[in-house]
Amino acid sequence: MNNQLEIENLTNQFQYFPGTRYMGSKNKIIGDLWNHLSKIEFESVFDCFAGSNVVGYFLKSQGKKVITNDFMAFSHITSKAIIENSRHQLNSVDLKLLLKKNSNNGFIQSTYKDIFFSDTENEFLDRVRQNISELDNEYKVALSLSALVRACIKKRARGIFTFVGERYNDGRADMKKTIEEHFIESIDIFNQAVFDNGKKNESYNLRSEDISVKADLVYFDPPYFTTNSDNDYVRRYHFVEGLVRNWQGIRIQEHSVVKKFESYKSPFSKKDTAYSAFETLFKKNQSSIIAISYSSNSLPSKNELIQMLSKYKSNVEVHEIDHTYSFGNQNHKVGNKNNRVKEYLFIGI
Repeated sequence: MNNQLEIENLTNQFQYFPGTRYMGSKNKIIGDLWNHLSKIEFESVFDCFAGSNVVGYFLKSQGKKVITNDFMAFSHITSKAIIENSRHQLNSVDLKLLLKKNSNNGFIQSTYKDIFFSDTENEFLDRVRQNISELDNEYKVALSLSALVRACIKKRARGIFTFVGERYNDGRADMKKTIEEHFIESIDIFNQAVFDNGKKNESYNLRSEDISVKADLVYFDPPYFTTNSDNDYVRRYHFVEGLVRNWQGIRIQEHSVVKKFESYKSPFSKKDTAYSAFETLFKKNQSSIIAISYSSNSLPSKNELIQMLSKYKSNVEVHEIDHTYSFGNQNHKVGNKNNRVKEYLFIGI
């Protein structure tokens, strides 16, 4: 590798972000967001609803101290692997351990038989999930779980777990690879994503109403409440959420065809609590610069959010970004104007 390429790799670390087809990810508009956020002076940022972690990872690559939070364990574990983690990677010895044969309880094989993956792939998931528990480093555990989650999502049509089988298999290359191939590939991808930006970054797995963090800027990208579609992340990603948690502390709904479990309660899932949830966030974080991503087809409305934020910030700006949600490309939704929205970025200073 020549010196020029080394410099480019250091200054373009964001290119190594391990993206997936995550609902609501800001991957496609991160440049637009940064165009506005870069005009603000801040050294630390609290990403309260980390989701895909694309915003937190991008800001880490810009040299900011990043603190992330998400109530989904699989989002938190990815943040721990590539945002909080600054130097630990998985090596060939670790990979050998992860892939070794073992005796396990076959939980996935028996519980999710003929639902999402083949028997061979379920056996592989059971084996690797048990082997991960033998790793003695929390960041290597996070990297392994993140790679396993990515493998599962990449192997699923649409990247979600709301239906049985492969009815939406579009024949893309990801669908033709085995989960083991995806897993090994993802380990390399996550290893490349590990870097040290010289700051002590942190990752949390709490409800937004239960965490208080001091940072120069707080960024909120909560589940968007809209009457057009649900914002239930657990429904879409229950399988990988259970995988990360090793199905501890959750109760599978046996009557459910896809064996999902009860969704986490969120004040942003209902109209009558979404408004008060925003008020609580604004009041609690009024000493920081506040940035919010929200959409034009969601509630509270643009004007309502401006009014709410103006109670705590003297200067409120709203920037509009044209954006079409990725879940709007399903056959029955193509051309549906409800999926053509403006993405708002509110900034209160």
